[in-house]
Amino acid sequence: MPAVEVDGIQLNYEEQGEGEPLVLIPYLSADNACYAFQYPAWAERYRCISVDLRGSGLSDKPHGSYSTRQYADDVAGIMDALGIERAHVAGVSLGAATAMCLAGTRPSRVASLALHSGWAATDPFLAAVVNTWRVMALSMDSVADMVIAGIFPWCFTPEMYAERPEFVSGLAEFVRSRPAQPSEAFLGQSDAVLGHDATDLLGEITAPTLITFGRHDLVTSTRFAGALEEGIQDSELVVFDHLSHAGLHEDAETFNRVTTEFMERHPL
Repeated sequence: MPAVEVDGIQLNYEEQGEGEPLVLIPYLSADNACYAFQYPAWAERYRCISVDLRGSGLSDKPHGSYSTRQYADDVAGIMDALGIERAHVAGVSLGAATAMCLAGTRPSRVASLALHSGWAATDPFLAAVVNTWRVMALSMDSVADMVIAGIFPWCFTPEMYAERPEFVSGLAEFVRSRPAQPSEAFLGQSDAVLGHDATDLLGEITAPTLITFGRHDLVTSTRFAGALEEGIQDSELVVFDHLSHAGLHEDAETFNRVTTEFMERHPL
């Protein structure tokens, strides 16, 4: 897997496909492979660069807290190393928080922006949920087991658990198969979630922006939609009525179609 050095640390990424560059930023605890269900659709049209954020995957895991603005600097550094001046940028959850920081601090480098299950600033409910995950991460044998037991139920609908148990089991095995994340690194990443506040950056975003939420998502619900729509001038909102937090997995076909159609309307 390729890696580049940014700010003194090694950051890994995966690249598939050809065409206009599309930078994909993972969610909390995930590595680049979280976009596995998107590659078949997007790699036909785009040069997909999915990153491992610091603290996850095969990237370095320096001690201490991380932040979404630091993550934005890291992603910009990866783009610099790969010679990518301007790209489509998409992120889910923590990835969306990072993506809005990237687009707000470097607007000229983002051709289109897709914010899935994102939020402008962490509120007390989101903080309470994340703090529960932090306790679980320290008390369980592995972060992967915590993700499956503690985070999965917040990400998928009850219907998926009831009607597609084999799919849930497959996702669980997939999570366990990825590079293990130390609990300290999970805490560093979750600090980025707890400290996220990009309110002052939203007005700096010039890229056309797709904002999506799952109707059944409680973690980053549509309560955050208003601030993002009002703050980002050229934005459009899509609410998936049948999905929760992780629509990219639960209904990849719909998720991929909506995002692809948006990017095709806004070429480089």
